[in-house]
Amino acid sequence: MGAIDTLIVWENLDIVRYELKNSSTGEIIIKHLNKEQEADQNNFRDLNTNAELEVQDKKPLLEWFAEQYRQFGCTLEFVTNKSQEGSQFCRGFGGIGGILRYQVDVRAFDELSDDGEQSANLSNSGAVVEWETCTGARGLALDLTAHLVLKRIQLLLSTSG
Repeated sequence: MGAIDTLIVWENLDIVRYELKNSSTGEIIIKHLNKEQEADQNNFRDLNTNAELEVQDKKPLLEWFAEQYRQFGCTLEFVTNKSQEGSQFCRGFGGIGGILRYQVDVRAFDELSDDGEQSANLSNSGAVVEWETCTGARGLALDLTAHLVLKRIQLLLSTSG
């Protein structure tokens, strides 16, 4: 069971989840790309070896969430941008967020990512908004690029207390 109790996703999230295989090493790589990133062929090549990344699976991220969320022990809620709150969520947090099951020290996730890129320091960048309601429920919303947001969500989904 992961740290996220409720995964909140914008109903029109336009991100595609790719499962890619490095043709030279056999390594499987997961990428989450928007329309603009899909058009860039560099996203389908290994930057170190220039090897082509073969598409093993391509699926809208919303569909993947709908199929997989139960494996992480969370509920899935969709929001629309037609209300003031929904619009603010989509604009402010990129359409992906979660309500935490328990408190998580996000500084533990501040390290080099698997692909060698430096991830943002969540605790000091203002990218994370954490709140506590009067009922004691804790929440977390992320405002990062889609790639970093999804890395954090994946980590939080699989983190157990």
